[in-house]
Amino acid sequence: MRITVAGLGVSGISAARALAGLGAVVTVVDGGDSGTHRERAAELAEEGISVRLGDASTLPEGTGLVVTSPGWKPDSPLFAAAAEAGVDVIGDVEVAWRLRGPDAAPWLAITGTNGKTTTTQMLASILRAAGLRTAAVGNIGTPIVDVVLGEETYDVLAVELSSYQLHWAPSLRAHSAAVLNLAPDHLDWHGSMEAYAADKGRIYEGNTVACVYNVADPATEDLVREADVEEGCRAIGFTLGSPGPSQLGVVDGILVDRAFVANRQKNAQELAEVGDIDPPAPHNIANALAAAALARAFGVEPKAVRDGLRAFTPDAHRIAHVADVDAVAYVDDSKATNTHAAEASLAAYEPIVWIAGGLAKGASFDALVRRSAKRLRGVVLIGAERHLIAEALARHAPEVPVVDVGRTDTGAMSEAVREAAGLAKPGDTVLLAPACASMDMFTNYNKRGEAFAEAVRELAAERA
Repeated sequence: MRITVAGLGVSGISAARALAGLGAVVTVVDGGDSGTHRERAAELAEEGISVRLGDASTLPEGTGLVVTSPGWKPDSPLFAAAAEAGVDVIGDVEVAWRLRGPDAAPWLAITGTNGKTTTTQMLASILRAAGLRTAAVGNIGTPIVDVVLGEETYDVLAVELSSYQLHWAPSLRAHSAAVLNLAPDHLDWHGSMEAYAADKGRIYEGNTVACVYNVADPATEDLVREADVEEGCRAIGFTLGSPGPSQLGVVDGILVDRAFVANRQKNAQELAEVGDIDPPAPHNIANALAAAALARAFGVEPKAVRDGLRAFTPDAHRIAHVADVDAVAYVDDSKATNTHAAEASLAAYEPIVWIAGGLAKGASFDALVRRSAKRLRGVVLIGAERHLIAEALARHAPEVPVVDVGRTDTGAMSEAVREAAGLAKPGDTVLLAPACASMDMFTNYNKRGEAFAEAVRELAAERA
């Protein structure tokens, strides 16, 4: 088969190599033509894979299938050309699913607007604690095609899936899956909130054991109701409150299971303590409950849930405590790149001096500011679209002091931290939870978080 791969990124290269290795005639197309693009193209050319740079709109002659990288929009000209030619478009996750062997490991799948990576890594930690061979894959770590075709064998995979990946994976059927939450994000890609939610909901299609949903987010339960699942598959809720039957929740600081126990109408199983979760912020407890639900759906014993959560260490820039300076805590949550994530971060502390701003991605900040206003000691704004947050603050928190850092170079973070220090009082938390993407000032959210941490260290050294 002649296969066109859209995109010369990590997943595109992985898919191209895998498909060429199986005998396909592969052409990779990408609109870029930088030095990096040319280097990657040269490497693939040595392996017999054609690469066309600078033109990503026309379909190579004879194409029988298009495999897209996750970020390519559905309305891309290349896909319009494929549709006109009657050629299917699928993603790398769909490729991996189709290429699984007869004894392939089941998938425990996770999606949601926020918390996907943390929950997937928590799940993998729990599965390892149970003695299972596993890996956290999909939207994180090793490309899933490489894992499926690799020599290493697994008992089960913890699979993080973005809405982009789910859009292009029509035949995926997981053992069990979770949608952690739903909030407006990537609407420029999906076109509407309804389309975004529908793509998220694809993760439940064909589930065999459990569809895990967030009791506090009814939209996730709605997706379960709409899904076509295997007979006997159960809806399992997670909640920060006391759980009902077929739910996991929290009672007196204990994570408990009333879903995977005998006589769940009357019985509950202790899984872990809130103190076993790092950090024990409310949204991270919810992540742990979702991970525990998926693990329990796979038959993992309670002790492994506790041990796996204790062993888990979160990635950098996720509500990470950097330092205390003059009795003020400085916390880096640069990963909070949308309003939903920022609201969860803000809910974990009080009082707060909030550092926010960047690229808004079309978001509105009114609801975020309205619900978080009482926690704010002050706000320091950075980034290209900081004025949108400033306008929301003027409408819903006019009494909160706001400092506007006008510069948009990377050195603006040092100024922002110093301004925040001037607003903070002992016992406060200075929180970087931008609610925006970082690319106006930084390469990515990691670089933004590193700049914040470095600025805090400089402040600490000066005041030591």
